[in-house]
Amino acid sequence: MISDKTTLWIVIILLAAGTFAIRYSFLGLLGRRSLPEWALRHLRYVGVAVLPGLVAPLVVWPAATGGTPDAARMAAALVALAVGMWRRSVIASVIAGMGMLYAVEYLS
Repeated sequence: MISDKTTLWIVIILLAAGTFAIRYSFLGLLGRRSLPEWALRHLRYVGVAVLPGLVAPLVVWPAATGGTPDAARMAAALVALAVGMWRRSVIASVIAGMGMLYAVEYLS
């Protein structure tokens, strides 16, 4: 923990400036320009790649169980995957996975 208030505020301001610069580089500089077709084709897969990257550690190494995989989270992940492939809907997949997780947790 940073005990000096001046150092703390310098860190906060630098992090804010860095975050702004990263976002502005895409939104401010490229917002009014059309991107090449190859870039648009690759950007379509960003959401598909990010969601599993965020969810996989929570399924395989859940903090709630001390880092050991459990049946409830594995079942919820499999149901979410199956519903996502069947319905082609992220919302339906998330709702089905949550429902399965809560159902298995309730029954066990």
